[in-house]
Amino acid sequence: MPLTSVEKDLDALTMTITAEFPVPARRLWDAYVDPRQIERFWGPPEWPATFTRHDVFPGGTSSYYMTGPDGTRSGGLWLFDAVDGGRSFTVRDGFAREDGTLNTDMPTVLMTFSFEEADAGSRLVTVTTFPSLEAMEQLVEMGMEEGATAAMGQIDAVLADLRSFAAELPTAAQLIGETQVRISRVIRGTVEQVWRAHHEPELMKRWLLGPDGWIMTVADVAQNVGDRFRQEWTREDGSDGFGFEGELLESDSPHREVTTEAMIGMPGEPARNELTLTPVEGGTLLTLMITYPSAEVRETVLATGMTDGMEISYARLEDLVLVS
Repeated sequence: MPLTSVEKDLDALTMTITAEFPVPARRLWDAYVDPRQIERFWGPPEWPATFTRHDVFPGGTSSYYMTGPDGTRSGGLWLFDAVDGGRSFTVRDGFAREDGTLNTDMPTVLMTFSFEEADAGSRLVTVTTFPSLEAMEQLVEMGMEEGATAAMGQIDAVLADLRSFAAELPTAAQLIGETQVRISRVIRGTVEQVWRAHHEPELMKRWLLGPDGWIMTVADVAQNVGDRFRQEWTREDGSDGFGFEGELLESDSPHREVTTEAMIGMPGEPARNELTLTPVEGGTLLTLMITYPSAEVRETVLATGMTDGMEISYARLEDLVLVS
């Protein structure tokens, strides 16, 4: 158990939790900024968490839900006020309604996570500031302290699991709920380099190709929210052309963007793509959360070998970033 102390200050309306871990502070930081890792310890063992969004930059948002033994879900939101890479971040932490919006009927607290080097490895100091004594008493009564303590007890196993999150791993797909899939890969390069490779047409044509033998003929990029994009490919001999088009819904360069995406000429609702780029040790964690219109569409798309094709493209992207 890494927990060393829990201190409550009723005058300052704070609860401070201190824990130490036998790993460098950077390894601990990465566990918190990687959605694949934090969801393995943020919820208590009997209420595991699923992060559907995790944008660790000032102004970013994290959305998650915890699922109880009977299938009941409890949603939460983090709204990032400040991020000091590798050292600390501050969020407004609140409950979420079923539609994902902030539940203003429940208290929202301010939480600062500080990551420090320590003699035995690293130290995490989490300070929660409550809006009132009543809110503090309410959340403590609801089990906030016990939940945090139980969650802390799971971090060591995640920190020890280096193989699952190593930078050299290929592209991985994780099913989320009934209609979503989360694509993850660490690209050796900076966030700015990876973002640029996704938004400059001539660079896109050098890596966004899938298996060998294809060329990208059209790379029209959406510049502003509301603009549309279009991408087209053919085999090198000019046969078997296909493409995708969609609309840019959100953009927060160079960290996050949201688009719709549909195959050109195909009927039906488009998918929703949420791209997030997060600096981690070894490069940039690329996370692409795709929401399909149905479970059947998700199954059909994944069966095409999409993940393998994306890995080939991301490998090219990595080579492109390293030589640019």
